[in-house]
Amino acid sequence: MKNDIKQKSKEIAIPNNIQRKKVDKIANQVFSLVNREAEKQKSIVSVHFGGSYAKETWTPEKIDIDIFVKFKKTTTEKNFEKIGKKIGFDSLKKFKPYVRYSEHPFVEANIDGVGVNVVPCYDIKKGEWKSAADRSTFHTEFMSEKLTGLMKDDIRVLKCFLKINGMYGAEIAKQGFSGYVCEVLVYYLGSFENVLKKISKLHNNEMIGESPRKFESPIVIIDPIDRNRNLGAAISIQNVTNFILISRNFLKKNSLSYFKEKSMNKIPAELAKNTLIINFKYRKRSDDIIYGQIKRASSSIESQMINEGFNVLRNDAIAYDETKASLLFLLESLTISKNEIRTGPDVFSSDFSTKFININSKKSKLMWTNKEGKLQSLQSRRYENAKIYLNDLIKNHIGESGIPKGLRTDFKTGFKITSGKNEQSKSVKKSISKLLTTDDTAFSTN
Repeated sequence: MKNDIKQKSKEIAIPNNIQRKKVDKIANQVFSLVNREAEKQKSIVSVHFGGSYAKETWTPEKIDIDIFVKFKKTTTEKNFEKIGKKIGFDSLKKFKPYVRYSEHPFVEANIDGVGVNVVPCYDIKKGEWKSAADRSTFHTEFMSEKLTGLMKDDIRVLKCFLKINGMYGAEIAKQGFSGYVCEVLVYYLGSFENVLKKISKLHNNEMIGESPRKFESPIVIIDPIDRNRNLGAAISIQNVTNFILISRNFLKKNSLSYFKEKSMNKIPAELAKNTLIINFKYRKRSDDIIYGQIKRASSSIESQMINEGFNVLRNDAIAYDETKASLLFLLESLTISKNEIRTGPDVFSSDFSTKFININSKKSKLMWTNKEGKLQSLQSRRYENAKIYLNDLIKNHIGESGIPKGLRTDFKTGFKITSGKNEQSKSVKKSISKLLTTDDTAFSTN
């Protein structure tokens, strides 16, 4: 990696003194408020800073301060949630706090552009995990001890690299590389450049770190404080393969453009006309819940369309403006042939072939056996137009559509199916562009 690129990338990724002072001031103020509320509760053992702030790996453009409230391990789950929320709301009451959900609820607020999270966890020994947050304080201790100043800088550079190129974030909407995964990769491999070199030559299911277990995921990243945990399990195949391609190109080109926001690509009209968008409104809920639902809906509808004979090339799902969502589908063509061939069993299977003939003879325009001796029936399709099919599926057969129950009420209040050529909101337009254009950072050949 060229020295000037290294220096400029660090200038982008590392906070300056003014930013540090602002964040430190907010952190100390909030810590004091949380501590005061925690001291009122007998079930609380201690309060700690955690996350990227505690490990000094936070980046300027997205700042979160995590404060972990440790409960006695004898605390019931009910009290753990109830008291955890009370401490969060009472300490952050001046800052319009709200509840977010992981495995357990936690309280979040935004203070002058800085996210503050008050997260309950149990005071347990390593390996005796009771909640999803229990590992976090061990992560903080481990990384604070193991990371050098240069490694912390390189973690920040890696985070910015992944953010700019759309692969950062553990949330369901993104299914990318989390902040902790960035720390673990640099801890194992030593530097930002070494991470890219490793990823550029990554094999499918390759393990980074050591574990007594075998895992099945495109990339396996072992949590250094829990060797039975694969941090790569939640990362999508698209993000893994994108990281591989972009790493290869960056190492070849060494350009600062990989650290700069890209402008939206022009949407190709030929592909836009073969794109269907289902727009609808939903009752407000947490990002993780709505994204879990719309991703399942998108995947199920894709399967239904494929079963009906439509070739879906790509799909996506987005939530935006707090109560709006869209499911996007790029098809090979919106219309298909009137005719379809149904393949039956081979003629040597007496009972099955007789049954197939009985069921399909009246519907068939033509019947024959193919070169493998299997029965063939030429029939008329129910639907030749994907938009008409989708409309009928959602309006009249939503129970068979695979759309999650939690979304069905939202769909029943109204939905609209439009083409990629139609006027869309800025958020949907951005998603259409992403769906229909090639990512030059991943696929450039120069």
